[in-house]
Amino acid sequence: MPDLGAERVDKVKKLEDYVINIPDFPKPGIIFRDITSILRDPEGLKLSVHELMHCLEGTEFDVVVGAESRGFLFGMPLAYNKSKGFVPVRKKGKLPRETVSKEYALEYGTAEIEIHKEDIRPGQRIVFVDDLLATGGTAKAAIDLIEELGGVVVKVLFVMELEGLHGRDVLKGYDVESVITYPGK
Repeated sequence: MPDLGAERVDKVKKLEDYVINIPDFPKPGIIFRDITSILRDPEGLKLSVHELMHCLEGTEFDVVVGAESRGFLFGMPLAYNKSKGFVPVRKKGKLPRETVSKEYALEYGTAEIEIHKEDIRPGQRIVFVDDLLATGGTAKAAIDLIEELGGVVVKVLFVMELEGLHGRDVLKGYDVESVITYPGK
């Protein structure tokens, strides 16, 4: 984690206090980090958006892209506050116009996401947002779609990161920032 300064460290710690840790979910040995508790509290929601906005300081971009579904929740206020457009990346079969899609590996099986073909224009500078960086599979698949359409990913933002799953390795070469980081899985 970069040097944040004492005031930001306090804000990040306060935001981390909103996260509810659920042991042994979805299976024994896993600690599930539930961020819905950030969303339900007005102060937690405001603080999370504020910290993500801070991560965008100095970043020139055209569009925010968010992954279904919590990437929508955090990406939309960023786009709104920066007067930028928002483009959703959705699960296969949810978008009505012509799309491009990408299949990617999950822990047990595969998933597929898609984006409207016309929503990313060549040369657009993109900020990708999601709630969690774990293995990096969803983010990398979304970035691949953006780049396939000619977009340039200038920043990749997450509210939370599980460092023990090495998602940053999958996103090597991109400017990745997470507000909260946990050393384990």
